[in-house]
Amino acid sequence: MSETAEPNVGTFTLGASPAVETLAAVEIPEHEEWTLPNGFAWVFPGEGNTGGLSRPVIMADGFNLGRSELDKLYQGLETGDFPFVSELRRRGRDVILLGFEERSASILDNAQAAVAAVMRANAEKQGDAPLVVGGFSMGGIVTRYALAKLETQRMHHQTALYFSYDSPHRGASIPVGVQAFSYFIPFPNDFARQMNSPAARQMLWRHYDKDTGKIGVAKERTEFLAALDRMGGWPRIPRTIAIANGRGDGIGLPEVTPGEIALRIDRIYPGTTFYTQAQGDDVTVAYLNRRLPQAEGTITTDGFPELDGAPGGTLHTYKILADAMKKLGGTVDLRHEEVCFVPSVSAVAIRDIETQADLYAKADELPPEESELDDFVLSSTTTPHTGITEELCTWLMDRLPH
Repeated sequence: MSETAEPNVGTFTLGASPAVETLAAVEIPEHEEWTLPNGFAWVFPGEGNTGGLSRPVIMADGFNLGRSELDKLYQGLETGDFPFVSELRRRGRDVILLGFEERSASILDNAQAAVAAVMRANAEKQGDAPLVVGGFSMGGIVTRYALAKLETQRMHHQTALYFSYDSPHRGASIPVGVQAFSYFIPFPNDFARQMNSPAARQMLWRHYDKDTGKIGVAKERTEFLAALDRMGGWPRIPRTIAIANGRGDGIGLPEVTPGEIALRIDRIYPGTTFYTQAQGDDVTVAYLNRRLPQAEGTITTDGFPELDGAPGGTLHTYKILADAMKKLGGTVDLRHEEVCFVPSVSAVAIRDIETQADLYAKADELPPEESELDDFVLSSTTTPHTGITEELCTWLMDRLPH
C-alpha cells in the first residue's frame, strides 16, 4: 500500500447472523460434519438419539463475508437470552447448522448447499418424521428458494415446516451513505467487497453502484426476484412461518430522528458525516471527504422513507464503522449506534418498504392473510437483527411438527 493512502479499514464488515453477545462461551458438543456443494453442515444429535437422524431441524447461516463460522453461529444461538440449540436437542430434535463456503455468494449458488442438506437429511433420517427447514437472515431466503426449487423440480423435500428468522423477504436496508463510503476508501477493502457482493446486491432494497454513483435497485436483485418467482415464490407444501426482531405496533427507534447526524469522523476522512435517513428529495445522507488522494462528495437520496428509525431488527451499523475508524487513529462523534436493518414488515412479508406508510405500518393490526406467510410473530420490543430471545424461540418451537 502506498504511504500516501489512508490506512486500511481491515476486516470491517456488517454481519447478519445471531451475534455472540457474551464472553461466557459454551463448549460446542461433539458433532458430525457434512461436506456439501458450496457449503457444509454440523449435525448435533438430540438427547437420547442414536443412529440415524431423528426429527431434524436444518438452520442456515446468514450473510457476511467469507466462509461460515459455525462455531460463532453456535455460540450466538446458545449464549444469548435463550439456549436455542440445547432446547431443541432437549426436545429430541437433531439440529443441523448449515454453513456456506462464501456467505456473500449468490443466494442461488448457496441454495445448492441447502438442497443437498435437505436431501441428505431425508436419506439419513429414521422413520417418516418430516423435516423443519429455515434460517437466520439470508439463511431464511436461501432455504426459501431451495425448497421452492425442489418443489418445482417435483422432488420430495419431506419438509413440514419452513421458518425464517428476521429474513429480508421484502428487502434489507444499509444506509446508502455507508455503502458509498466503502467505495470511497481509496484501495480494496473487505467492507467494499461485502457491499458489492452478489448476496448484498440481491437482498438490499436500494444499492449504491460504485461505478455510476447511482442509487437504485441492483440488477442482481431484479434477477433474483425473477428467479424466485419462477420457482413459485415460496414453498407450498410446508407450513411457512416467520419471526421478526422488530416490533409490530409501528414503533421503531424513537431515538433515531430523521435528518440528524449519526456519525462524524475527523482526522481520518476529516469532516466525513453521516445523517439518518429523512423523507423528501435531494436529502443529504452523507458528506464524504478524504485527504489522500484528495476527494470529497455528497450522497443524496430522493423519495426514501425514514428507514433508519423504522420498526425492525437493528444492526450496530454506525458503531461498527466508528470502532473501525477509531482503531485507525480517527476521532469520532457517534450519536446513533444502530439503525433498522430488516424492517418488520419485510421480515413477515406483509408490506413492501417503499413508502413511509407501509414501512411504519402496524403489522400486528393488519389482516394476517395479507402476509405471504401462513403465520408470523413480531417481537414485543425492538431487538437486534437475528437476536435470540426466549419470546421468539418458544413461539417457533411451539409450532414445530410433532
